[in-house]
Amino acid sequence: MKRHFKWDKKYMYWGITAFCVIACSILFFMALNYISSVGRGLKSLAHILSPFIWGLIISYLLSPLMKSLERNVFGPWSEKLYKNNKKKSGKGFARGFSVFVSEIVMLAIIAALVYLILPQLYNSIEKIVLNSNKYLENLTGWITNLLEDYPEIEEVAASTIGALNTNIMKWLNESILPKLGNIITSLTAGVYYIFMGIYNLVIGIIVSVYVLSNLEGFKARGKRMLYSLFSVERAEKIRDGIAFTDKTFVGFINGKLLDSAIIGLICYVVCAILNMPYAMLVSVIVGVTNIIPFFGPFIGAVPAAIIILMESPVMCLVFILFIIILQQVDGNIIGPKILGSSIGINGFWVMFSIILGAGLFGFWGMLLGVPVFVVIYTAINNSVEKRLKENDLPWEEEDYADMDHIDPITRQIIKKPEGADLQSSRSRAKEAKKAEAAKKDKNQE
Repeated sequence: MKRHFKWDKKYMYWGITAFCVIACSILFFMALNYISSVGRGLKSLAHILSPFIWGLIISYLLSPLMKSLERNVFGPWSEKLYKNNKKKSGKGFARGFSVFVSEIVMLAIIAALVYLILPQLYNSIEKIVLNSNKYLENLTGWITNLLEDYPEIEEVAASTIGALNTNIMKWLNESILPKLGNIITSLTAGVYYIFMGIYNLVIGIIVSVYVLSNLEGFKARGKRMLYSLFSVERAEKIRDGIAFTDKTFVGFINGKLLDSAIIGLICYVVCAILNMPYAMLVSVIVGVTNIIPFFGPFIGAVPAAIIILMESPVMCLVFILFIIILQQVDGNIIGPKILGSSIGINGFWVMFSIILGAGLFGFWGMLLGVPVFVVIYTAINNSVEKRLKENDLPWEEEDYADMDHIDPITRQIIKKPEGADLQSSRSRAKEAKKAEAAKKDKNQE
């Protein structure tokens, strides 16, 4: 008698699952073998889409300014202009002018950097290179006068500085000066790179205008796709995570840029008033490195102080005192006003995130390591809090500070009594386990 195969959905499910696992394993193995090719392909794709990437970055950075202008300036103005117009509400007028002014502000900042700061930076660096021999001689004389009462130390210092002088002059003449000349040559002869830079900037600005003009439309399409792919509960959690990430990054990046610009401007004004050498170069170093949390002030102050030291040791001392005062003002007044009193994590995790980010991604890792870590730290903390609540356990971190053990029956934290030792704590934990086992036996009976 001929038997017919009976189709079972359970076998179908396991067969599809096995096929997917095998297929994913093969794809993963191929990806490991062709990881370099995949990397080159992604790099080429990023190069092709670089104008759009820059456009999205510009839109992301300018959106807070655009919204502020629309809400506080052009929105009320358009309501007055279109108050008697029943056909138009004036929202398009307010949005258009807000986008236009935001783009003009960005272009003005770029123009200021190119036409005001860069030439002075180049002149300052060129002056340092050309006068480096003189500066080292002044430094040698200053150290000689300082150590004239200690001839043995003076001899060692003089020989060290002499060797250092020779090496620095060789490095400057063979490396720095040719590279400075190559920079000018590349700026005049590298027409292609200049054209590509201008092309990326222009297309990026055009893309940012489209995105900012229809910002709500792009958000609506993203939400529509999100709810089509996930359940409502999962989509709401994803939206909450995206909103928190956006708030963290926008607040941190824009706040840090504004804070660093203010610090750089204050530094330039004070250095110009005190007639310090290389005021523009020093101010740019201090302002740019101030973007980096925690380590930034130290990273910027050291090279700036060395540059001034080569010109005048007295001015170097004045500059160091000024930087200490400026960083105290920034850390206690300017920074908290712009960034808020806290970024959500303590100093240990700030240092950890900066060092890890710098080791993995260099400067951008140092800059963005803190907000990325804040997002990850918050996600883990929320997950831990959720699990504790599901298990009917206390979830506040302060509750676990002086904890001895958790009562298995009441699920409450038992505080450690004063003078309690480790052995007594273990004894109480054993007693608690016995009580829990006795309760289970009683329930089973």
